[in-house]
Amino acid sequence: MTSPEILIYTDGSSRGNPGPGGYGAILIYDHRQKELSKGFRFTTNNRMELMAVIAGLEALKKNNLHIAVYSDSKYVVDAVEKGWLKKWIATDFKGGKKNKDLWFYFYELSQKNKIRFVWVKGHSTNVLNNRCDELATSAADGKNLYHDTAYEKLSGM
Repeated sequence: MTSPEILIYTDGSSRGNPGPGGYGAILIYDHRQKELSKGFRFTTNNRMELMAVIAGLEALKKNNLHIAVYSDSKYVVDAVEKGWLKKWIATDFKGGKKNKDLWFYFYELSQKNKIRFVWVKGHSTNVLNNRCDELATSAADGKNLYHDTAYEKLSGM
């Protein structure tokens, strides 16, 4: 018997790109819902889009799950669904592909479960994607922002 699918809705935000940023994620399983968010003082939108997915996967307590990740980020969805990530890893991100640290960590996490990605139109009629956007922007606008240490180091901060 196949286990029910866990849904993870995600969104990332950056004020300035780079600038203050945040992510929002909503996990849904068996009629239960959990919201996650976190803000960073200096980061990019793409990093926050990917960090939202990572935070959702980190929150899972079991492995071998079927997961559907909903994202309005073509960057994240296409990287996985179109196989770009496998090529980036095989070439060690040759050509200056960005966010190597997060992509390697995502890949490690993704090996524990069966994950599929679904693109949703951002800032549209999807209530859960809109809620993730609210979580992400509120986190980016927060006062107690964390350091995106890897990005800050690359940026010379």
